[in-house]
Amino acid sequence: MSTPGWQLHHDVALQSMNTFGVAATAPRLLRVHDSQALPAALAHPEVAGQPLITLGGGSNLLLVSDPQATLLVIDDTSVAIIEHRADHAIVRAGAGMGWHPLVMWTLDHGLSGLENLALIPGTAGAAPIQNIGAYGAQAGDFIHAVEAWDRHSGQFQRLLPEDCAFGYRDSVFKQQPDRWIITAIELRLPLLSELRTGYAGIEEQMRADGVTLPSARDVANAVIAIRQRKLPDPARLGNAGSFFKNPIVSAEQAQALLQQWPQMPVFPAGQPEKRKLSAGWLIEQAGWKGYREGDAGVSPDHALVLVNHGQATGAQLLALAREIAASVQQRFGVAIEPEPRLIGAQW
Repeated sequence: MSTPGWQLHHDVALQSMNTFGVAATAPRLLRVHDSQALPAALAHPEVAGQPLITLGGGSNLLLVSDPQATLLVIDDTSVAIIEHRADHAIVRAGAGMGWHPLVMWTLDHGLSGLENLALIPGTAGAAPIQNIGAYGAQAGDFIHAVEAWDRHSGQFQRLLPEDCAFGYRDSVFKQQPDRWIITAIELRLPLLSELRTGYAGIEEQMRADGVTLPSARDVANAVIAIRQRKLPDPARLGNAGSFFKNPIVSAEQAQALLQQWPQMPVFPAGQPEKRKLSAGWLIEQAGWKGYREGDAGVSPDHALVLVNHGQATGAQLLALAREIAASVQQRFGVAIEPEPRLIGAQW
């Protein structure tokens, strides 16, 4: 069914709509091009009152089975500067805008801040849900507001950062996935900011590139080079990027682990009594890097990345992830959890 602003499709193949490349079929796919048409689309008899899953770029989910729900795609790819001040600007992006294109758009318009988040897959609308982060930055640092449809109240809402409950790979949108449909985000970006260059090889990459006086774009280029070198291209090898979150443990547990494994990476966790561990290091030490079982495997270049070598099912990838987590728990006494949303299964 098609009306101005939205279309409803039936029995939609999803293999090309998730970066793992897992085969699955959605009973219904609702595409909304104009967020103002969202209430009417949701009121359609085939959609109203039914389970609903919002799909962005498909880069942060694992389809364990066919979704028993209507999939919703917000196709608004608009982007504009809606406020310009002496030291910052407010950028508004539709939920369907690709995240990496948005980062590059802001750099093209003389804005900084997002350069460390370059080349992260997915959409602008998905960024606040997971509070995406990399190389010392996270999306929540720059969110000015999130525009969303509240399915509980049946109204559009504009949530400020304090309403979003941002945490490490967490937000109110992730905690209440059946309530919020993000339609757009607003970002507060400085015209000039202090560059974050002291994380995970950025300075080394810029030196290799011959950069001596780095700009925000130079940092973005370095991050892009690092990510391309470390992470497989989903177009060639199905994956969802980092599959596991870095675990947060007590300072006491981290210290006890360091006594046994002095080379174990340990990072601040934003709280004096907590520490963040490297899930990739734990998984690699447990012997999983490069492992393959059928078409489900672990990247030989990065132990944190589960990969689909071709025909792996979502159930096979989940089974492998559970084996890895059990192995890390047994060896280190540390629980690791998946970053992607699991569709059709619980962790």
